[in-house]
Amino acid sequence: MTYKEARVYLDEMSKYGSVLGLDTIRGLLRELGDPQKDLKFIHIAGTNGKGSVLAYISTILSRAGYRTGRYVSPTVVSYLERIQIDGAWIPEERFAELTEKVRDAIARMEAAGEMLPTVFETETAIAFLYFKESGCDFVVLEAGLGGAMDATNIVEQTVCAVFASISMDHVGVIGNTLEEIAENKAGIIKPGCAVVSAGQKPEVRDILKRRAAELGCSFAEADPEQIRLLEEDYHGSRFSYRDFADLYTPLAGRNQTGNAAAALEAVAALRERGYRIGDGAVRQGFAGTYWPGRFECISEHPVFLLDGAHNEDAALRLRENVEQFFPERKLIFIMGVFQDKDYRKIAEIMCPLASSVHTVDLPDKKRTLPAEVLARTAADFCENVTAEPGIDKAVESALREAGEDGVILAFGSLSYLERVRRFAYNHINPPARREGGEKDDRS
Repeated sequence: MTYKEARVYLDEMSKYGSVLGLDTIRGLLRELGDPQKDLKFIHIAGTNGKGSVLAYISTILSRAGYRTGRYVSPTVVSYLERIQIDGAWIPEERFAELTEKVRDAIARMEAAGEMLPTVFETETAIAFLYFKESGCDFVVLEAGLGGAMDATNIVEQTVCAVFASISMDHVGVIGNTLEEIAENKAGIIKPGCAVVSAGQKPEVRDILKRRAAELGCSFAEADPEQIRLLEEDYHGSRFSYRDFADLYTPLAGRNQTGNAAAALEAVAALRERGYRIGDGAVRQGFAGTYWPGRFECISEHPVFLLDGAHNEDAALRLRENVEQFFPERKLIFIMGVFQDKDYRKIAEIMCPLASSVHTVDLPDKKRTLPAEVLARTAADFCENVTAEPGIDKAVESALREAGEDGVILAFGSLSYLERVRRFAYNHINPPARREGGEKDDRS
C-alpha cells in the first residue's frame, strides 16, 4: 500500500461518519495485539485550548529527553501532523505500512461478523501501533469528541489526565448542559492518575474534583492569580507562574498564558511522580512550542493572523486579543465555519470589530455553512460583508483592502486555515518563527 492508497482507503471510511463508544476500537486493538497497553499516556480533554496544552507538555517532555508521541486532531498544516514523535510527523511510507496492517485487521473483523471501526478509530489504532513500535516513553493524547466514549479513552495507562478550559460545545452530542459536558469529559480520568486542570467555572471544577476523589487521584488546578505577565505582544508573551520564573511562549494571547499554567501544573504533577523534567527543559519547551492556527501571525505588512476560534468561548477570547493588540487599527476578517456551530453568536462577538468581513465555504462541502448564509448573518453586525467565491479570492480581497497598515484575521474552523496560509504566502513573506533552546535537559 502506498501513502496515496492509504489516504484513499481512509477517505472512503470517513463517508460512514462516526459513532461514540469503545466496543469497536477495543476489538480492533485486540486484533492488533493491544499496542496501547504498552504505552504511558498524558490524556487531554477540554473545549478550547487542549491542543495548545498538548503542544506545551509534549515539547517540554521532548526537551527533557523523553521520546514523546503526539496524537492530535484536527490538523492545520498536513494530515500527517496528527501523528508525531518529538515534533516530527509520521513518514508517509510508515503511515502506509501501518494503515495496511490495520486494514488487514479490519478485514479479519469483517469476516468474523464484527462491527467495523470508524475512520477516527482506525487512525487512532495506526497511531498506537506507531508509538509502540517507535518505543515512546510518553504519548500525549488529545481526546477527539468529549471524553468518556471517545475512541482515545480506550487507554488504561494514564499517568496524568489534563483538562483545558471546558465550555459549551457539541451540545446534544456529549451533553445538553455545561455539567453534562463536564461529566463526559471527566470520563478520561483513570484510577490513581494525576488530575490537572486549567482554571474552570465552579460547576466544572466541582465535577472534576469529585471524579478525581472517587478514583483516588490527586487534583491540581491552575490559578490565574498566580500568572505574572512580564511582557506581551501579538508574537507571544513572557511570564512567571508560581515557582516557574520568566518563561517565554511564542503562542500569543492571555488565553495562552492560562494554557501554559495548566501545562506547568502537569509538569509539577509529573515531577511528584518521579519524572525528571529540569527547569531548562521547561524553559526550552515553552520557547520552542509551535502550534499553528492559534492567533498565529504569518505576515507583518500587513499583519495577517490565523485563529481557529469556532465556538462562543473561543470567539470571546479572540475578541479580547484583537482589542488588546490592535486598538484603532483597520480590521479585515475572513470567516468560515461549520454549519453545526453557533455561527450567529460567533458573528455577534467578532463582526462588530471589522471594517469588512469576507465569508467563505470550507473545504468540507458536507459540513460547511454556505458563505452566503454566513454573510447574511454577519451583515447584522457589520455593514461591509462579502460572500466570496473561494478562499483564494477572499485572501486577495483582504490583502487589497488592508494595504500595508491594516490587520487581516482569518478565523473560524481550523480546517481551512492552511489554504489561507498557502494563498497568502503567494503574496507575502512570512515572519521568522522564534524558538527556544536546542538541547535536552533533565537536570
